[in-house]
Amino acid sequence: MVRVLGRQDVQRLVGMADAIASVRDAFAAADHGRAVMPAPLELRLPDTDGELHVKGAYIDGAPVFAVKTATGFYNNPARGLPVSGGMTLVYDAATGVLRVLVADGGLLTELRTAAAGALAADVLARRAARTAAVIGTGGQARYQLQALLQVRPIDQVKVWGRRREAAEQYVRDMAASGVAVLIAATAREAVAGAQVVITATSATRPLIESGWLNPGAHLTAMGADMPHKQELDPTILAAAGKYVPDSIEAAARSGELHHALQANVFREDLVYAELGALASGRLPGRTDEDELTVADLTGLGVQDAAIAAMVTRLAEQQDAGRHAPLGES
Repeated sequence: MVRVLGRQDVQRLVGMADAIASVRDAFAAADHGRAVMPAPLELRLPDTDGELHVKGAYIDGAPVFAVKTATGFYNNPARGLPVSGGMTLVYDAATGVLRVLVADGGLLTELRTAAAGALAADVLARRAARTAAVIGTGGQARYQLQALLQVRPIDQVKVWGRRREAAEQYVRDMAASGVAVLIAATAREAVAGAQVVITATSATRPLIESGWLNPGAHLTAMGADMPHKQELDPTILAAAGKYVPDSIEAAARSGELHHALQANVFREDLVYAELGALASGRLPGRTDEDELTVADLTGLGVQDAAIAAMVTRLAEQQDAGRHAPLGES
């Protein structure tokens, strides 16, 4: 028998604060060398503007390991379908038996991605940061802001998206969650004066330029998770006092670092540290109120392993979901 969890089960079991704590522990474990994490599989479908990501990991000593699939099909809204999808397979670490199927449409991925953004902001943004800009109006743009509010006292937010109607819907949705957001006419207007900037798009050309960012700002870019995607002017990395990717290897392959290296405006030896070094406390985060800090998040399998282990533990404690025989529908 396998335990099957749906989206509503995950919503009941996992709060954003729990997700952030889980992801913080995951990055610290990776920094301590406790993560077994293969390179991800990435599949792009250019004819349909779709993509698939397969990621997984095992954290030493954990009772389970996980493999996650995540899809993004960017023409889906015109079909009345969600952009993102996916599921997580959770296996027993002692036997390899499938223990839990998380058929949540990719909600765990949304939560763990947003949690990494909150972690980056917690170690790199000014402690008293109150103003934020969100570039993007999709699902992850919503989760990123909700996660940021867990770690910083943000009370002024501006959003910019390519489509005005999408930005208006974003404002309505966030207002229903108790967060007031203003619409900016341009990305530059949104960024102006923001102490925390989040980019959460599928852009393939830079949306943010270096000169737009204020001294002391923190920027989390999480849209570039494949080589063709890009949200930042590459010179932003060179201007940063601290540039922090989740993984140097992954960012050099698929993140903003990839584009900065290609443009010859940045070198790998200029990377301050990977996010895990800050999560574990091995290195400090922000040390100067006026330094520009940048986090480049491509998404790591260790995040999926950690949040999958947490949801498995909670589901078993609360007997959540339903049981289905393996090999039967």
